[in-house]
Amino acid sequence: MSRQTLPVIGGDAPLRAPADFGEKLAAHGLSPRAAGVEVLQVNVGKLCNQACKHCHVDASPRRTEVMPAEVAEQVLEAVRRFRFPVVDITGGAPELNPNFRRLVTESRRLGSRVMVRHNLTVMFEPGQEDLPEFFRGHSVEVVSSLPYYLGRQTDAQRGPGVFDKSIEALKRLNAAGYGRGDGLTLDLVYNPVGAFLPPPQGSVEADFKRELLARHGVTFDRLYTITNMPIRRFLEYLRRSGNEERYMRRLVDAFNPAAVEGLMCRTTLSVDWTGRLYDCDFNQMLGLGVDGSLPQTVAEFDPERFEGRMVATGAHCFGCTAGAGSSCGGAVVKS
Repeated sequence: MSRQTLPVIGGDAPLRAPADFGEKLAAHGLSPRAAGVEVLQVNVGKLCNQACKHCHVDASPRRTEVMPAEVAEQVLEAVRRFRFPVVDITGGAPELNPNFRRLVTESRRLGSRVMVRHNLTVMFEPGQEDLPEFFRGHSVEVVSSLPYYLGRQTDAQRGPGVFDKSIEALKRLNAAGYGRGDGLTLDLVYNPVGAFLPPPQGSVEADFKRELLARHGVTFDRLYTITNMPIRRFLEYLRRSGNEERYMRRLVDAFNPAAVEGLMCRTTLSVDWTGRLYDCDFNQMLGLGVDGSLPQTVAEFDPERFEGRMVATGAHCFGCTAGAGSSCGGAVVKS
């Protein structure tokens, strides 16, 4: 089989895979084509109050990439014109962007469901204390990462003291009505701490629900398992620990053709902090834009031209098709 490589921004060497993703799809009679755009995922920048070890965005408090107001307005104009069913706002910590609340408020006013990738601890940053009430006031769907229901594993991935703050934030969200089965959605995200695939999503969700309720009185709606992508900070970890080749082999060997139909790139379009377009957030972090024949920025977006487009792929795509598959909404093959 041929050997596939992708440039890694911020890395010293290209990502290596023991197989070509396009050839793997072709061998199963599959094609990397998108359907229509149902989700506009907006990455408002890389500024974050945390620097998690698994972060494929390489976000941290030191990053300066922040979506400016004029690009935020271009995003909102696209939402006005095309009424995306879902606007999914992410970062970094998206709440630290000064345009964040306007993006939420206007997108909701225009009729889109709004999801926010909320890291929980940002709630304790200056000026963010009212986030539970703000989320509730706009019926925002909150998606929060929590590596584990025990402190040691969570702090090992996200930093000392993160677990305790995360639990307190979850309690505040519960107090605001989130995760109680009353229509305010609170979902959690689980990433493995090391270089292995996540266990079955259903079993992990059951464990989290039982343990968080028993230990902390915390409730939530769903848990998503997401495979760690061999990009940016996690790829650096793989190389430092000597696990890159073994991890990539594990992803390739676990390729599941049944996962392709549910991949997020088939219905999602990603926008970066400058307004450029990508097939998914992972491609965005690699600078792998949409096909060159298509409009390249959100200001130029035309839904008819993006329907049925060819998706740009690379070695990292094996992370989304391994086992039960992986997307921003968790496993794509339901057991």
